[in-house]
Amino acid sequence: MAEKRWYPIKTQYCKHVGGDVQLEVHVVLPAEYLPDQPPRVIGHRCSHGLQCSLLTHPSCTWAGTNPNFDPFAE
Repeated sequence: MAEKRWYPIKTQYCKHVGGDVQLEVHVVLPAEYLPDQPPRVIGHRCSHGLQCSLLTHPSCTWAGTNPNFDPFAE
């Protein structure tokens, strides 16, 4: 059976939070009988996304409130 997990990919400073946040991806790992299949990324989030969502103005795509703004884009 396939397995879903959240994996941290990067720790970065966020001006909106005023501290370090962890950026995470939601990955679906293949079942044991299909080991040659690569893992699939199905989502992403920020470790402080919930706190940012409670604020009065939209923050960023990692929090899920503003899909047009990615403060961590390189």
